[in-house]
Amino acid sequence: MNLMEPILHHYDSSPFSEKVRVAMGIKRISWRSVLIPNMMPKPDYLPLTGGYRRTPSMQIGAEIWCDSALILRELERRFPEPSLYPEGSDGMTDALGFWADRSFFMVAVQLIFGSIGHSVSQAFIDDRAQMSGTRFDVARMRAAVPVMREQYRAHLNLVDRQLLDGRPFLAGAVPGMLDLHPWHVVWFLRQVCPEEAGLIDRFARIRAWEARMAAMGHGQRREIAARDALALAAMETPETLPSGDPDEPNGLRPGMKVEVAPDDYGRDLVTGDLLVINAEEIALLRRDPALGEVVVHFPRAGYVVLPR
Repeated sequence: MNLMEPILHHYDSSPFSEKVRVAMGIKRISWRSVLIPNMMPKPDYLPLTGGYRRTPSMQIGAEIWCDSALILRELERRFPEPSLYPEGSDGMTDALGFWADRSFFMVAVQLIFGSIGHSVSQAFIDDRAQMSGTRFDVARMRAAVPVMREQYRAHLNLVDRQLLDGRPFLAGAVPGMLDLHPWHVVWFLRQVCPEEAGLIDRFARIRAWEARMAAMGHGQRREIAARDALALAAMETPETLPSGDPDEPNGLRPGMKVEVAPDDYGRDLVTGDLLVINAEEIALLRRDPALGEVVVHFPRAGYVVLPR
């Protein structure tokens, strides 16, 4: 096994994992796949992340990147060609990720589970309630389906308008990050709730774009066992060096003991020694009894850092 080959910890129906998988396809990356459960418990996953339960994460050696936003940026850094930013403007392109991952995605979640919630297991409902910190109210979502259809269509229209001039992809002639942001939300509805996919089918330009995105594939994927990924983390030494930021507004600096968590849902705290802190990234050095030292990376936007 190539020790520097990315390992994606994911499950096949995970929309945020699909976002990363298609990025692998665009870049024609060879990668390893570790399939994890879609709900707790995740006994072979949490030792790597230190308690972060969301999907996916990417592992290279003894380093783990959490959240698709940061995973995509790390893939761009390590595999710069072809670029996910073919037209430049990467800052504002990434800002659109917040629209897709939060506003558009949450409309899709309510539409999907309002439509199929009656067939979802109670274990899954309980797991998502625990992850969100609120009641996973299928009856409320069912009642909101008409409104969510309107909202999903309105968000789709924003994508469709970008394709009005006949361009094949959202930034122009080639695919990139601008396509990946809404792709997983469209894919999620199509795959999980086909009875509502008529909302997509009414947009001919989006249907054609959808086919082009699907044709990107997922790169070269090979399955490995979770125990092999854990063994690799235990065998390797992290490469990330301490790095602070003189403009850090709250005085956080490498060496401090901190806790990190998302600011929206899945707010499980990950504890470690602050290793990297800047406007884009947080990295923690953790010491696991079985794995030894691992470094866990998070995006700065959308995550909170709390001194212990």
